This record gives sequence, C-alpha cells and structure tokens, in this order.
Amino acid sequence: MAVDTFQAIQAAGRHVPPPVRAASSTLLLAGATGALGNELLNRLAGSQSHARLLLLAKEPITDGLRGVDALQVPALPIAQWPLCEADVALVSFDPPRLFHDRERALWTPAPADLPALARWLKACGVKTIAVVQPHAQGRMPDALKRGLAGLDEHAVVGLGFERVLLVRSAQKPAAERFANPGERLAAWMLSIFRYMVPSSEQPVRASKVAAFVERALQTAPPGVHVASSDVVWRASQGGLDDVVRIWLQGSAAG
Repeated sequence: MAVDTFQAIQAAGRHVPPPVRAASSTLLLAGATGALGNELLNRLAGSQSHARLLLLAKEPITDGLRGVDALQVPALPIAQWPLCEADVALVSFDPPRLFHDRERALWTPAPADLPALARWLKACGVKTIAVVQPHAQGRMPDALKRGLAGLDEHAVVGLGFERVLLVRSAQKPAAERFANPGERLAAWMLSIFRYMVPSSEQPVRASKVAAFVERALQTAPPGVHVASSDVVWRASQGGLDDVVRIWLQGSAAG
C-alpha cells in the first residue's frame, strides 16, 4: 500500500525536534492537494522561511505537521469567510486525489475563485501572493505567457499586494474518454500534433515546480512577476538559482 508523504513526514516529526525557524511570518496555503500541492506543502513545511503555515480546510483535521495548522473555512461565499492573519499566501489549483483522506478534507480553489480569494487574502493582511496557474500546453499565446492573462489576474494585481508572483506550469493532458471507435481513431490521428509542442512547453515534475515557487518566494523583490512555462522548464533542467535570478532581473526591468 502506498504511503502518503504527509503521513510519513508527520510520523518522523514525532521523533525529531522541530527546526529552529528564523522568521516570524505566516504563510497560508490554499490548495495543498494533488501532486503539486503535496510537494509545496512538504517543501514549505520543512523550510525555515516562515514560522507558521496555515492550510485552508473544509473539514476538521486532527493531525498535522509541526508548525502547520489547519484553518477551517465555512461553506459560504469567500467574501463571508472570517478573517485571519497571514503575511504570504500561495494558491495552487491541483485537484485533490480522492484516495488521500487528508486531501479530501482540504479546501481546494477553482480558477474562478481567484478574484474573491485574493480580496479575502488582502483583507487578512497578506502582502505577497503567489499563484501557480496551470495551462494547457501549447495553447497559450506568447504575449500571455509572460504577461497577465485575463481579467482575473488583472483584478489580483489591482488589489495592491506588495508582491504578486504568477507561475505558469504546463498541465499534463487529461486522460481522454471516447464514446466509440471512430472518436478513438480520430484522437490517435491527431495525437501526432502533441509531438510538435516544444520541450519547454512540456509539463514539469511537481517537485521541480515546487522548488521554483519556493525559491521565487524567497528572492522576489516587490512588484509583479510572471514566470512563463518555459522559465519553469529551464529551472527544472538545472541551475535553479541562476534561472530565478535572471528571470526576476528581467521582470523588474520590464
């Protein structure tokens, strides 16, 4: 039987003294689900960048990692949620894996929730917001890869956060279902176009995306920073610190 990474770290944490945390800030994680959300949780919980990590949950969670607390939110419109205190917020849209009990208890945002969630986070005192925004590989115009894509992202930037990080990660195509053999044949004939997608548009392992997000949160200066999928891909090939530094320098210059 597969062992949930969260459970493994939790068990180990009972026997290891908690790390000394240099910072006193609170990071709120919305969407600690799926492969990416789990990687983000594991990396951030093990770092010393934040004294406390809050997970948005829709059901009570009795167990947790050291320094990690669940914040249960009601089944109400986000605008009616009670406020909390947080300095940094990280939003991920990876859907929960139904065979993980912990993930079923967590609250997972949908892309349409982003504007309302961002307004609530701003009211909670959040100064930095990072959004990991998956997109269909090969289907986003170049202008949108490196800039704001849609009214929702413009709305988030307009709220006046000190730092806004938008990380675009190419999404793995979902498994297709076919109603008849004809549809299956047509899909097979069209599948050749998948090989025409540049390597920099290919999905990146969740652990690599999480490492990029963590480093960006640590080093990004004030302002709006958009990481296109090719930036994330280059960082996954090695030289993470250099790629992030060059990306942020270019973003600040723009």
